[in-house]
Amino acid sequence: MEEIQLYLDDAKESMEKTIKHTSQELTKIRAGKALPSMLDGLMVEYYGSPTPLNQVASVTTPDARTLAIKPFEKKMITEIEKAIRNSDLGMNPQNDGETVRLNIPPLTTERRKELVKRVKNEIESGKVSIRTIRKDTNEGLRKLLKEGAAEDDVKRAEDKVQQLTDQFIAKVDTLFTTKEAEIMTV
Repeated sequence: MEEIQLYLDDAKESMEKTIKHTSQELTKIRAGKALPSMLDGLMVEYYGSPTPLNQVASVTTPDARTLAIKPFEKKMITEIEKAIRNSDLGMNPQNDGETVRLNIPPLTTERRKELVKRVKNEIESGKVSIRTIRKDTNEGLRKLLKEGAAEDDVKRAEDKVQQLTDQFIAKVDTLFTTKEAEIMTV
């Protein structure tokens, strides 16, 4: 019975991590407002090794449509610009010798629809991860059954796994609804 509980606890923990990861991925999809988190995950070449932008510069939002990136070392400006241009952000950086500025253009209806598609893809990835966790957990439970665990206990555990799956898929759907509303709001 203890082993069954371990499987359930692992499944829940993994599903929570999936929700957290999906949520983080959604923050990278911009909704027309300038957010420093849009640049999370952007890697800059720093003395020959890829380094997260937030470790070589500070990112601020002077207004709702602008990101200001102030490198800790002036010579990093060109590397930061290069990283932004090579990323899939679709933004054109400008610098004044000390700060790199990114102007966030207002979103067109077409661009909003593209972003919603990207959000749907992220959401689907989250759902697939949750279903994979369910499948792996159920396989582990069936192994326990073969090793002599009580059939009723395993069946109850499988039902709990399905309840967890439904619960976390609903959370992912809520993330989608929230992000879609954020993107489509003009």
